[in-house]
Amino acid sequence: MLAAFLAVVRRDLLLARRQGGASLLVIAFFVMVIMLFPLGIGPEPEMLSRIASGVIWVAALLSVLLSLDRLFQADLEDGSLDHLALLPVPLPVIVAAKIAAHWLTTGLPLILATPVLALLMQLPFEGFATLVAAMALGTPTLSLIGAIGAALTVGVRRGGVLLTLIVTPLYIPVLIFGVGAVEAALQDFDPAANLFFLAAILLGAIVMAPMAAAWALRLALD
Repeated sequence: MLAAFLAVVRRDLLLARRQGGASLLVIAFFVMVIMLFPLGIGPEPEMLSRIASGVIWVAALLSVLLSLDRLFQADLEDGSLDHLALLPVPLPVIVAAKIAAHWLTTGLPLILATPVLALLMQLPFEGFATLVAAMALGTPTLSLIGAIGAALTVGVRRGGVLLTLIVTPLYIPVLIFGVGAVEAALQDFDPAANLFFLAAILLGAIVMAPMAAAWALRLALD
């Protein structure tokens, strides 16, 4: 089962590398959204530092949303999703592997880009470590929850809008605790409680999301 999981992760990473632009598009969108704020509201450091954590989290959320519609759609279109569903491996394991590959090609680059963009947004250094820790806990949850929406809308014409409407409300707790952790660190409070909530949401999503997404894919394939 582990071999099948790793094989699907490797396959999706190779496909992402060959397709090239998908991950770069997500990063470019992430950077552009954040860069618009200093241009729109002015370069005052106090204003930027006050909204920095919220802007970075919202930009990350929108960037992940941008990449979700192709999570299963490409496999459905070329027929490989039917072959993956017929493998002698539980479908939730296959789905979990695809989610892991999605996070490696979207969430991880977002985390790596975050410190540079935090500097651009004048985020005080006291919040850097907490922001990166919160992103490390929050972005896998965004991929896991997003996979449920992607599976529910796979094969639906213009399903991107429907996917956004389904997934966005489910992202709100991650957004609240992610921003709350950084704000607590900046105000010299302990951000551990917010990080623990993010970790709990992540653990719950790891258990539930692959099974829910696999169930939705079964319905789409039947």
